[in-house]
Amino acid sequence: MTGTQPSEVRRSAAPEVWGKIPPRNKNFTGREVLLEKLRSGMTAGTSGQVTVVLPRVLPHALHGLGGVGKTQMAVEYAYRYGNEYDLVWWISADQRVLIRSSLASLAPYLDLPSAAAIGVEDAANAALDALRRGKPYNRWLLIFDNADEPEEIRDVIPDGPGHVLITSRNHRWEDVVEAVPVDVFTRAESIAFLSKRVRRAIAPEDADRLADQLGDLPLALEQAGALQAETGMPVDEYIELLNEHASQLLDEGKPTEYPISMTAAWNLSVSRLSERRPEAIDLLRCCAFFGPEPIPRDVFSQRVTGLSPQLNELLANPIKLSRSVGELGRFALARIDPSSRTIQVHRLIQALVRDELDPEEKAGHLADVHRLLTGLQLGNPEESVNWGRYGGILGHVVPARVQESRDLKVRDFALNLARYLYMSGDGFAQEFVNLFIDQWEKDSGPDDPHVLKAYREQGNILRQLGKYNEVYELNQRTLGKMRRVGTPDDELLLLVSGIGADLRARGDFAAALSHDEDSVRRHEAAFGPEDQRTLRAKNNLALDYSLTSRFHRARELHEIAYIGLQDAQAGAATVLVHWNALARAVRLSGDYAEASDLGEEALAYGLEYLGGDHPTYLWTAKDLSIAWRRLGELDRALEMCTDVHGRYVRRYGLDHPDTLAAAMSLANVQRNNGQEQEGLELAADTVKRYPHVYGADHPYCLACTGNLALLHRTCQDPEKARALNEETLEKLERRLGRNHHYYLTVATNLASDLAALGLYDLAVERGRDTYGRLTELVSQNHPMSLACAANLSADLKRLGTPEAVEEAAALREATRDRYAQRLNLEHPDAIAFMEERHLDLDFDPPPI
Repeated sequence: MTGTQPSEVRRSAAPEVWGKIPPRNKNFTGREVLLEKLRSGMTAGTSGQVTVVLPRVLPHALHGLGGVGKTQMAVEYAYRYGNEYDLVWWISADQRVLIRSSLASLAPYLDLPSAAAIGVEDAANAALDALRRGKPYNRWLLIFDNADEPEEIRDVIPDGPGHVLITSRNHRWEDVVEAVPVDVFTRAESIAFLSKRVRRAIAPEDADRLADQLGDLPLALEQAGALQAETGMPVDEYIELLNEHASQLLDEGKPTEYPISMTAAWNLSVSRLSERRPEAIDLLRCCAFFGPEPIPRDVFSQRVTGLSPQLNELLANPIKLSRSVGELGRFALARIDPSSRTIQVHRLIQALVRDELDPEEKAGHLADVHRLLTGLQLGNPEESVNWGRYGGILGHVVPARVQESRDLKVRDFALNLARYLYMSGDGFAQEFVNLFIDQWEKDSGPDDPHVLKAYREQGNILRQLGKYNEVYELNQRTLGKMRRVGTPDDELLLLVSGIGADLRARGDFAAALSHDEDSVRRHEAAFGPEDQRTLRAKNNLALDYSLTSRFHRARELHEIAYIGLQDAQAGAATVLVHWNALARAVRLSGDYAEASDLGEEALAYGLEYLGGDHPTYLWTAKDLSIAWRRLGELDRALEMCTDVHGRYVRRYGLDHPDTLAAAMSLANVQRNNGQEQEGLELAADTVKRYPHVYGADHPYCLACTGNLALLHRTCQDPEKARALNEETLEKLERRLGRNHHYYLTVATNLASDLAALGLYDLAVERGRDTYGRLTELVSQNHPMSLACAANLSADLKRLGTPEAVEEAAALREATRDRYAQRLNLEHPDAIAFMEERHLDLDFDPPPI
């Protein structure tokens, strides 16, 4: 299990994981004192020996000016001491999104699900948690290269048994970590470096003079050594030309934020390269407007229209292109990595290149970069197989100022990236889409079509985060704008589909039903009945049918949508959403065995194609645990639901709606497994949290309060249960009416509260009314109706009047026959009925 395992390094015990480490500089020279100081600090408390468990030490930072060799020193440390670690991992830290992406790519090496399975954000968090715990490796080294502000990466530095090394130009790191200042070379190191770098022998006195002229700056020495190695230029001539360039720079009043020696050395290298191969300079200038991260070689291997003439000519000739790439490497103007097929230009060289260009030239090169990025065939951002390609270019989007482009193709490209970040669960998604919205609104106004599409993506991201009120208000504004500007139906309907979810999140089930019925009609008219978009709209409508107690209609429509998407060969995540929705509808119809069979198949499919921590897999697992619970397989249900709840807590925290739904299902199964007190505590905590997500009078909150009341009775407090259920029923009646299954679930339990208090006349009155409504709503044979009938027959018998006893006997005989037909007499519900114990109904929150 390795990342990139360098062949030139021999280790007595190579790290198990060695990934993303840049190639070792074969000309690395000196820095022995600094490396020893760094190593000593890393292993403080172990007498220089690394033990089985590394000491917990502060992160260490190499800080200094640009070009002094901080990154190369970090690379050398990794190669020199890598055999002392089980895991060595390199993280580009100049953009937050790259940090998360790099940590996410580490996850599979820690025996964790990949980002393709669970999303970038969750894979990164899982990797950090594993590092903190030291599982499976406690001897690890993370290198954060080119970190800027300490506050920006503090939350991704794991406090665990391993080591952290940071490189930065920011001296503020001295205040928060163990800092090791990195200065220019000593003169002896400069001379030794030049002696290695220049292929022909260079006299020590010449190397000394050259180092003096370059201020002993390692990057400038690299430039000078490369130029001399390639051209054979005598040192005297080089120094003379260097002085001319430095004087010219000073005379022209060039900015002094970079060392003048570096600027002069770079100027001289570029001057000589332009004489030798001018097209390589065009390539270098293009690279200067990407990010400082490695650029995939495929970026330059495509045919793209609209490029500047010079770049277009170069890319059209693969021989010239390869030669130019090689020349940039030979002149030390770029790092060429054949193994990863990437080109990387140092950020300081990029800045120097850009500073030499006038505004018009800069705009032209930016436009070229934008066209190259948008020309890449990255695939559908909703499909996880394509996420690696999107992640490979993400680090270039912000540095290339993609948000500033008004080109429609570039904006479409940006929206695809936003979609990728949303689908992969990357925590950068919201910040990313906000960046584009802010710039596009400024440039094109709030009603621009791409601005409105970006708002639609923002709504999806906010809904994923559980911010339902924000989503509703945003989508209503966006819908109004789209209608006002005449957005075409195919674009408008993509937003319309999501608004049904917004209405469900507000508890407006009837409004959601009406909205989605209209949505399906419009989708069928626009796309036809078999189109994937229409089938998704039908799935949404089926959810509304379930929420309005029309279980059989929901089941029929979910089946149509699921079969249609299978035939259309939709993506795995989409198929699993619809498959699980069908299994849920079958369960709600009362067919628990069939729901379990469907759910088990769906779960196996999700595990194979999405992984065990994908959000859709987790919903499927939770729903399967409910089906098992209804079927009476309580041990399996408890094990599954406990695991799912734990995964939700790690993924989203305690207050996310999906976590709350899993918590309530877990409380229900705990009650069924004799863990009533644990279930009561969990349900009470969940009921307190729910109003912050949905509002206190949302049907989900009220129905969950009914679960809490049920647990109070099973924990021997029927009076408290009665009071809570009576209050809940009043609110549910106002919100949903008396003929909704949420209301009737709580009413059934209230009758049991009254019976537990010995108030059999009131229990019978409540039971009769509830039973009548249930049989009309879901039929006499539905398990909800059977439970209510079972309780009513027991209460009638206990009431004791001759009429009541006779009614009880008749109802009991009919109910026994129906249990035998529907669930069989060995089912736990049937056994409880035969023993004249009260049956309880509970509620499991469905997805929005």
